[in-house]
Amino acid sequence: MKIVYMGTPEFAVKPLEKLVEAGHEVVAVFTQPDKAKGRSKALVPTPVKEMALKHNIPVYQPEKLREEENVKLIRELKPEAIVVAAYGQILPVSILEIPRYGCINIHASLLPRYRGAAPIERSIIDGEKVTGVTTMYMEKGLDTGDIIEVSEVAIENNDTGKTLHDKLMNVGSLLILSTLQKLADGTATRTKQDDSKSCYAAMLDKEMGRLDFSRSATDIERLIRGLIPWPCAYTSINGKSAKIYRAGVKAVDDSVRNALREKNPELTFAPGEIIDVTKKNFTIMCGEDAIVVYELQPEGKKQMDAAGYLNGNKLVTGSFVGDR
Repeated sequence: MKIVYMGTPEFAVKPLEKLVEAGHEVVAVFTQPDKAKGRSKALVPTPVKEMALKHNIPVYQPEKLREEENVKLIRELKPEAIVVAAYGQILPVSILEIPRYGCINIHASLLPRYRGAAPIERSIIDGEKVTGVTTMYMEKGLDTGDIIEVSEVAIENNDTGKTLHDKLMNVGSLLILSTLQKLADGTATRTKQDDSKSCYAAMLDKEMGRLDFSRSATDIERLIRGLIPWPCAYTSINGKSAKIYRAGVKAVDDSVRNALREKNPELTFAPGEIIDVTKKNFTIMCGEDAIVVYELQPEGKKQMDAAGYLNGNKLVTGSFVGDR
């Protein structure tokens, strides 16, 4: 099939690669403009641009896709389908109407649940057990088009935003091949989304990672996993910022409280209080139960296990972390 591909981040790389390997004619790739990064402010190409250039596919990076020159270009390319994966711009109706088989989106959730920019992270943060990938016909609304196919993926207890991203990227790269085959042979179906079951996964921002220890330990542990690799959960320890990369939930019942008070009778078990310190980890009280910190990244340092951190940093039970 003759295809125009639109995508930007790493999630969109594998599907593009699979389309090429499967023999589809990808006549052009549209991706976001290169961004300046680091102190040098050097322009860095998007992951999808790098993959496209590797396969000698023409790359276009318009600031605004809806401008008439871009619409005209796509018309001249005469794609049979436009495949979209995390492109980062809304497609105008003038482009949606161009391809014979439509504009097909690869979305990293089981629609209608988790429409929007951050479905992968939100599924972990919300404690979902199952997620997946949906291929859908694009329309004017945000992720509201008719569903073509879905593929489910289990969310494991140790999944992070990164590990689940990679699973869904691989699943999506296979699902789009199946979807295009069904479009070509006329067996593709259309299923209307039930808007009453939808929810919106807003774009991530750094403030989401600020830990609020008045929440339950279960919620905090999910947040830590969901926000890896960015923006990461963080708090203040001994007056310095630290990102938390791995933690576990510790139940805090009366027997645990009594045992810990034998070590330090002054413990109040208030949210944010360090209630236990060992050679390998430390435990922070939450609104319900506690989290045991196993891996973190102190301000200005590399990521390390808690044992390494404790070798160079003294933590005292009864002291507090975070904002008070």
